[in-house]
Amino acid sequence: MPHRHIDTGFLNRTVAVNGSVYHYQVYLPEGWNEHGSWPVILFLHGSGERGSEGMDETQIGLPQAIRIHPDRWPFLVVMPQVPFGHHRWTDPDMMQMALTALDQDTKEFHGDPDRTYLTGLSLGGYGVYELARYHPRRFAALVPVSGGIFWSYKPDRWKEAATLPGEYARAIGHTPVWIFHGSDDNVVPVKEAQLMYEALKLSNGNVRFWQYAGWRHNVWDKAYNLPELPKWLLAHRLSSTPKLQPLSEEVLVPLHPVPARINPDIYDDYAGVYEDEGTVEATIQRQGDRLLNRNRTGDVLELLPENTNTFFYATGSATRLIFERDEHGEVKGILYRDDRHEEFWEKKR
Repeated sequence: MPHRHIDTGFLNRTVAVNGSVYHYQVYLPEGWNEHGSWPVILFLHGSGERGSEGMDETQIGLPQAIRIHPDRWPFLVVMPQVPFGHHRWTDPDMMQMALTALDQDTKEFHGDPDRTYLTGLSLGGYGVYELARYHPRRFAALVPVSGGIFWSYKPDRWKEAATLPGEYARAIGHTPVWIFHGSDDNVVPVKEAQLMYEALKLSNGNVRFWQYAGWRHNVWDKAYNLPELPKWLLAHRLSSTPKLQPLSEEVLVPLHPVPARINPDIYDDYAGVYEDEGTVEATIQRQGDRLLNRNRTGDVLELLPENTNTFFYATGSATRLIFERDEHGEVKGILYRDDRHEEFWEKKR
């Protein structure tokens, strides 16, 4: 019997639960075939991606990171969608829908139950904790991003702050957890992440807590673009969870690196106009001991040195401007690099 042809990439799917049909998507990595057993991620979107068309949940977070770096994510990724209205991932019927979609795609696309992972952002971060609480032996690792357990629609939950995190932590047990949160989150207080970290730590769990200094609610771009994250997931198997030793790691990730101390006289070499195929992309100027860039839209931003030839913005972005020299030591251009791509801007002579 000939093998059926299966497209890879983002595929439209439906799942029926209790008489209702839900649209969603599943991602099959390039190179997927029916012969292997594939690691699986269940991804839960945020409140802004709710809907019924089964598409909006693929626009931010993990799906966006996959589009930028598909080579980093050799997983089946199941992306169910919560409908508009009162629905949340913490609702029992929504948890059932998510798990039914996961079961359906795991069976059809040869997912590996021993390497099945759970992550979500914001509203989905709450869903991560709730699913892990009620299905503690289902996932090999958890990644809640900008989430918590103190639901805004049930403010009385905060009265249980002394006991509730412990209940979740005991259910999660030794399942590895990597928490991401912004220190200045104005939607989900960072206190929620801190309480869960402390509870998991006290329960002898296996937990990492990365707090991004100066960042508000959206740290999912930071988290899902970490090359280390998919490697960390793949390092864990459900069958190995009982053997894991307690681990706790708390990291405050600075807004940007500490600027290097360099001789500002080198800035004179960098001053000039830089073009990409005739379009001016940057005008570099020295102002005393500062190096400034006027970009193509007219904004003037200070560049801070990572080393003598690599500079970054104080905004905390991943952008790097790298000044390159020719064989004679003259500055020939700027290599512009960010999470998505890189391009070369030639210095105008």
